[in-house]
Amino acid sequence: MIRHLRPNGTGSLSFYLTAAHPCAYLQDQQARTLFLDPATPLGEGLYQTLLARGFRRSGCYLYRPACRNCQGCISVRLPVADFMPNRSQRRAWQRNATDMAIAIGPARFDPAHFALYQRYLAARHAGGEMAENATETSYRRFLIEPWGGTTCLIELWLGGHLAGVAVTDIVQQGLSAVYTFFDPNLAARSLGTFAILTQIQITQRLKRPFLYLGYWIADSPKMAYKAHFRPLEAWDGQHWQRFMSHQPITLTGAGPCP
Repeated sequence: MIRHLRPNGTGSLSFYLTAAHPCAYLQDQQARTLFLDPATPLGEGLYQTLLARGFRRSGCYLYRPACRNCQGCISVRLPVADFMPNRSQRRAWQRNATDMAIAIGPARFDPAHFALYQRYLAARHAGGEMAENATETSYRRFLIEPWGGTTCLIELWLGGHLAGVAVTDIVQQGLSAVYTFFDPNLAARSLGTFAILTQIQITQRLKRPFLYLGYWIADSPKMAYKAHFRPLEAWDGQHWQRFMSHQPITLTGAGPCP
């Protein structure tokens, strides 16, 4: 069952609310998802507007969680001008910066990227829906197909070996980290952290204010790491609230999504 909605603050845009479905992040939880009408022309301006209201992009779709009894998925962004790396993040940078080459290019299909994506999912998300459906078609739809804006691929190279790829959108107010995958045999290098630090550096060089990190989920080990990057701003459904390094992320004034 799908309901047709027009949430406050989104003007005449149309959205669709899914029926309850199993949550991809929290075990034994039911989730609902709010999607922008797929017939709506999607460009960087509209994307930025909805990104700043807690939405994310997956392929050509913009969505955000809209669960009735749970607000566990919190949209977060990093004000890059004020970013202060912690000790672990400084170590991750030092571990990689000396011998890791970075190449930035437009979104495109590359068999080497796709093979690394499959290896990453098989190692890090074995048994999950993404790993079981890691086909070329699903990969293209998720990360590569044109959507009306600008996507770049940040490649991490170690001695001629493709070590990781960070799929990243470029928007008016900064960058949005869409998805990162890396060689599971290089887990000791903390490439996920290094990729975010690289995205922060690129955002700073572009003189744009924010790196959007997607959803922080305190009770999901795969998503909780985002709280380690501070200061961090969290969307409470109406405003962005800032949390410094010593502050627990506890939203005030947050209400359920429509």
